[in-house]
Amino acid sequence: MNLRHCLLTVIIMFSSSTLLAQHGAKNGEWLYYGGDLGSTRYAPLDQINRDNVSELEIAWRWNGNNLGPGPDINFRATPIMMNGVMYTTAGTRRAAVAIDPETGETLWIYRFEEGERAKSAPRKTSGRGLSYWTDGEDERIFFITPAHYMIALNAKTGQPYPDFGRDGIVDLREGLDQNIDVMNDPVGSSTPGIVIGDIIVVGNAFPAGGVPPTKEMPVGHIRGYDVRTGERKWIFHTVPQPGEEGHDTWEGDSWKYTGNVSVWTSMSADPELGYVYLPTEAPTGDYYGGHRHGDNLFSQSLVCLDARTGERVWHYQLVHHGIWDYDLPAAPVLADITVDGKKIKAVVQVTKQAFTFVFDRETGEPVWPIEERPVLQTTIPEEKTAPTQPFPTKPAPFDRQGVSEDDLIDFTPELKKEALEISATYTLGPLFTPPTIVTETNKGTLNLPGSQGGANWQGAAFDPETGYLYVSSSTDPTPIGLEHSPNLSNMDYVRARRLRLPKGGGPQGLPLIKPPWGRITAIDLNTGEHVWMIANGEVPDYVREHPALEGVVLPRTGRPERVGLLVTKTLLFAGEGSGLFGMYGGGGPLLRAHDKATGEILSEFELPAHQTGVPMTYMHEGVQYIVVAVGKREHSAELVALRLP
Repeated sequence: MNLRHCLLTVIIMFSSSTLLAQHGAKNGEWLYYGGDLGSTRYAPLDQINRDNVSELEIAWRWNGNNLGPGPDINFRATPIMMNGVMYTTAGTRRAAVAIDPETGETLWIYRFEEGERAKSAPRKTSGRGLSYWTDGEDERIFFITPAHYMIALNAKTGQPYPDFGRDGIVDLREGLDQNIDVMNDPVGSSTPGIVIGDIIVVGNAFPAGGVPPTKEMPVGHIRGYDVRTGERKWIFHTVPQPGEEGHDTWEGDSWKYTGNVSVWTSMSADPELGYVYLPTEAPTGDYYGGHRHGDNLFSQSLVCLDARTGERVWHYQLVHHGIWDYDLPAAPVLADITVDGKKIKAVVQVTKQAFTFVFDRETGEPVWPIEERPVLQTTIPEEKTAPTQPFPTKPAPFDRQGVSEDDLIDFTPELKKEALEISATYTLGPLFTPPTIVTETNKGTLNLPGSQGGANWQGAAFDPETGYLYVSSSTDPTPIGLEHSPNLSNMDYVRARRLRLPKGGGPQGLPLIKPPWGRITAIDLNTGEHVWMIANGEVPDYVREHPALEGVVLPRTGRPERVGLLVTKTLLFAGEGSGLFGMYGGGGPLLRAHDKATGEILSEFELPAHQTGVPMTYMHEGVQYIVVAVGKREHSAELVALRLP
C-alpha cells in the first residue's frame, strides 16, 4: 500500500465525523454527548443572551415514568439533537427514545428485553445518553443496554439493523479477551460510546469498588467496532499482557486476576488526528492495593489511542497505584490554546483530586511542567504505596486538597473546638494521605477531595472564543477506613463503614469543613491562571437555620454536589446538582445563568426538580432551546426544555 492510498483511506474513514467535531456544537445541533467530539459543552448560540435570559419559560416537559417498574429519580442523560429530532436514554430499564425537539412529543421508543441477564447489570440506570453516526444518507443511533448489549437503531424508525452484529445485536460481554460469564459477571455501561469516523469506541463499567467481593474481577479492556457491521476491529488491553508496554508495572501475577481499569465515563476524540482519548479508572479495589503492587498501568491514566487500529500513541498516568478512588471521572476536553505565543492543540483532564492536567494532544507532552512529588506512605504492612505522585505546576488546583485543622469549620469558637475534637478521631493529612485501618481510636483517613470529587462525571466546559475552562467542584471529605472482612471479600482489606460523614459530619450536625462547599472556577488555559471562582449555591437551609449560628452572618457557601455546565456565546449555565450524592444539604432546583467573563449571576430559573443531567442547547425552527434532565427523591425524572416567549 503506497502513501497516497494510506492518506485517502484516512480521509475517507474520518470524513463523516470531521465536519462537526471541534470548537463547539455547530449548526444549532448537538451531535455528541459533550456537544462535540472534544467534549467542550459549548454552543455559539446567542438568541438567549444576558439581556433576555430572565424571560426564559418552560417550552415542554417529558417524562419516562412508564419505562420501567418504577419511576427514575436520577436521570443523568444529556440528549443529542440533529436533523430535527432529539434522542435520549430514559427509564429505570433504559430505553432509547426519539423526541420532537419543539413539542416534547415522543416519536419512537426502543427497549431491549435482557431477561435474566439484567440482574447482573452493575449500573441499572437510565444511562447518560446515545451515540450518533451518519455517512450522509444512513443515520444510526447506538444504544448500550445496562447488561452490555450494543444495538444500532435506524434514527428515523427506531428499528434495529438486522445485519449489525448477530441479528442486530453486539454482545459486549463477549470479545474481552478473557473468560467472562456472560450471564452473571457484572460488566455493563451507563455511558454512550464515542463515534469517530466509522468506528464506535466503547468502555465498560463495574460495581462500585469499595468492597469488591473478590480481587479476581473482569478487566474492562477498550474496544473499537465497525459502525456498519458491528465487527470488533481492535482491542486495547488496559491491563497489559506479557510483552506489552506497562506489563512490568504489575508485580507478580497481579495482572492475571486484577480487574476493572476501564473507562466508565465518557471519552473524547480528534478526527483530524484520528485519535481517541481514554480517561481510565482504578484497578480492583478502590482503597486497597496490597494484592496488586506496582504502578498498575494503564489505570487512572489519560491514554491516547489511534482510533483506526487501537494502538497506543501516548499515555500519562495521573495517579500511581491508586487507593483513593481517584478515577479519571470525566471526558477530557480538547482545547486549542495559545501559550507564550505558541499555538497548541491541547487535551485537558480535570480530576477528582481537583487538578487540571494540560497536554499537547498529539504528543502527550505536558503544556506546563508536571512534578513527581513525594507523598505520605502507608502504615499497612501488606500495602506498597507509590513514593511519588504527579502534581501539575499549572493551573493551580480548583478546590482544596488535604485536610488540616485550618480547614475545619470556625463560624464560632465553640464550633471550632467541637470540630477539633471530631477531627481527632480521624487521620488528617495532605493530598494522597493513604487510607488507614479502623481502630477504636481511628475512624480512618479523612480524604479531601473525597471520592465524589473535586470534579466528577459532569466534567468541564470550554469556551473556544476566550480560552476559558469552567469546572464545578465539591468540597466534600470522604472518610477512608479499612477493615479485614472475610465474610465480604477475599481481599485483605476493604472499605469499612460508610463513605460519607453522618449528616454534616461536624459539630452538632453542621459540616466539618469550612465553606465554600460547592464552587465554579474559571481558568484561562492560555495562561494557566484562575480568572474567577464563585460559590455555587446559597447557604443550605439546615445550616442557615441552625440554632448554633443564630446571629452569625454567613457568607454564600455553595452547595456540595455534582453540577453540569453549559457555555454559549455569552452565558454560562449551571444548576445546583441532584442532592443525591454530595454532602448533606447538596442540590437544589435552580438553574442559573452567569456572565461567563465574571461569574456574575444574571438570572435564576426554578426548575420542577433538581438538576440531574448536564444541560444542552440547540436551535430548531429559528428558536433556541435549553434542555436539562431533572429529578429528586420526591419527583420522578423529566426532561425540561426552556425557551424565550
